[in-house]
Amino acid sequence: MTSTFHIPTVAEMQAKGETPDILFWVGCAGSFDERAQRITKDICKILNHVGIKYAILGVEESCTGDPAKRAGNEFLFQMQAMTNIQVLQGYAIKKIVTACPHCFNTIKNEYPGLGGHFDVIHHTQLIQSLIDEGKLRPADGHEFKGKRITYHDPCYLGRANEVYEAPRKALEVLDAELVELKRCRSNGLCCGAGGAQMFKEPEPGRKDVNIERTEEIISTEANVVAAACPFCMTMLRDGMKAKEKELDIQVLDIAEITAKANRL
Repeated sequence: MTSTFHIPTVAEMQAKGETPDILFWVGCAGSFDERAQRITKDICKILNHVGIKYAILGVEESCTGDPAKRAGNEFLFQMQAMTNIQVLQGYAIKKIVTACPHCFNTIKNEYPGLGGHFDVIHHTQLIQSLIDEGKLRPADGHEFKGKRITYHDPCYLGRANEVYEAPRKALEVLDAELVELKRCRSNGLCCGAGGAQMFKEPEPGRKDVNIERTEEIISTEANVVAAACPFCMTMLRDGMKAKEKELDIQVLDIAEITAKANRL
């Protein structure tokens, strides 16, 4: 089933004298990466399905500055951050949801130091709250029933912000077999993209981090690995391709799994 719908910008809403209940911060990956764009669409499907009044910044959204900061360019980070803070404050934005743990961590924990105070949640937290409220319910006979699923904790969602339960609760409602990775939760292993490593070649070593993680995932004999970060998505998919397992193990974001299970 394909559905088309209009995603309003905050500027469009304000022109009509309206304000969104929540701003969807799309992020660079969700805007420009072809694979991550599918996650963006599924989050919008979920928001539309439950009737949340939301908007995006559109062309007024800029990079949060996370990659610049992690790569050591504090000056560039502060320039990008201040621009975003001015835009958000100009629209009197209070609540933000994002699918990227890097954006989530930066806006939540680092923007306050520059005067930007916002209520920021990750999309898995939003999905969990919608499940708890009974607004999201998997359809009968959905495609994940009885499947073996494992979940990879993103560093900036898990260890940096201690969000462990929301993504797991979003998977628990599926009537699937959930299996934990050997290294999970506070002992989780990075996908290999953090600290701006995504944008450079890895240093010489015994093995690439994403290959190490992919081997752990393969050892669980899972049919699906659930991700909650566009960087993790890229690294895990690359790992599956390197191991020639991309046809055996699906790499899906929790938003995609939720949308598919709810047949949105």
